[in-house]
Amino acid sequence: VHLVESGGGSVQSGGSLRLSCVASGNTDSDYCMGWFRQPPGQGREGVATINADGSTNYGDSVKGRFTISKDNAKNTLYLQMNNLNPEDTGMYYCATRAPFYCRSGAPIGRDFEYTYWGQGLQVTVSS
Repeated sequence: VHLVESGGGSVQSGGSLRLSCVASGNTDSDYCMGWFRQPPGQGREGVATINADGSTNYGDSVKGRFTISKDNAKNTLYLQMNNLNPEDTGMYYCATRAPFYCRSGAPIGRDFEYTYWGQGLQVTVSS
C-alpha cells in the first residue's frame, strides 16, 4: 500500500486547510485509517481515526475543529482542519491501520497499530 498526502501549507491562526491522502496498491475499502502529527521537537501524536464502519475518534486538542472522512470510491482519506492555531503546527501523516486493530468504534490508538504510512507533509500555523 502506498500513501501520498497533499494539501499542507502555511495558514494564519483561525484559518482552514484540508489534507488529502490517496492510497494505492493492495487497498481494501474496509480498512481503517488515521492521521497523526508530529509538532516540532515532540513525538508523534494521534489526531483522528476512521474505522471501516465510518465511526470516528479524535484527539482532545482537535475535537470540534477537525473532521476526518474517507471516500472509498477514490481510495482517499481527508482531514478537514478548521480554526487552526499555532499548536497545530507540525508534520502530518496518514496511515492505514492493521486489520487486528481495525474495529467499530476503535479509538485512535498508538502509532504501532498502523502499518503503512505516507511521507508526511508540513502544516504551519502562524499567529
